[in-house]
Amino acid sequence: MRLTIIETGLPPLAIRDKYPGGYPLMFEHLFGAVAPDMTFETVALEKGDALPDPETLEAILITGSAYGVYDDVPWMRTLKEWIGFAAEHQVPMIGICFGHQVIADALGGDVRKSDKGWGLGRHTYQIERHPFWMTPDADRFSVGVSHQDQVLSLPPDAEVLAGNAFAPHAALVYGRAPIISFQCHPEFDDDFLRNLYEARRGNPLTQEQVDDAISSFSIMDDNLLVTKWMVNFLNSCIKG
Repeated sequence: MRLTIIETGLPPLAIRDKYPGGYPLMFEHLFGAVAPDMTFETVALEKGDALPDPETLEAILITGSAYGVYDDVPWMRTLKEWIGFAAEHQVPMIGICFGHQVIADALGGDVRKSDKGWGLGRHTYQIERHPFWMTPDADRFSVGVSHQDQVLSLPPDAEVLAGNAFAPHAALVYGRAPIISFQCHPEFDDDFLRNLYEARRGNPLTQEQVDDAISSFSIMDDNLLVTKWMVNFLNSCIKG
């Protein structure tokens, strides 16, 4: 399987040199641990890459970003239109954080900055639906997060896979097309999360927010479990 990674953002400048491969390389390592035969290509929107014809792609993953769906950047409207076209042509698609939000926005949901503020640290989500590809089975999962924006109302034909009190729509599955999305960041290990939060200590995050976020790492992450679900989902789409 070839996964086309749509890179919509870069790590913060203060730590960018520590992660030269950016988010695409994090995803390559993550998926490679579960599906070693998977291959990857990256479309770097921030570097001016053009979006490919979705009909030529096997599967799509849209990364996180510091941008919001409401930001006026050159590629935002094009990406939303492209998502609609990919959904129309039934191309399997996964969204992570900003990817989760922009898919929801493109397909008719409401995405805005939440009045709950920053989501940070390890968040635990209760699973509300158990599709057949969601194996190994679980009642909940815990993954690191970093976001202010949220999906506040669902697009038509979208259903909640998992959520919690802070983010009720934290994982979605779509009926109109083979799409799933997650607000959390399974590609972020604790080293990256720690560096990310420290880079924002004092601005825009408070000392207490950063300390609390890092202390939550005592909860074991389920990054590989979520990755297995994503791989199972993509395999079911391609084989189905």
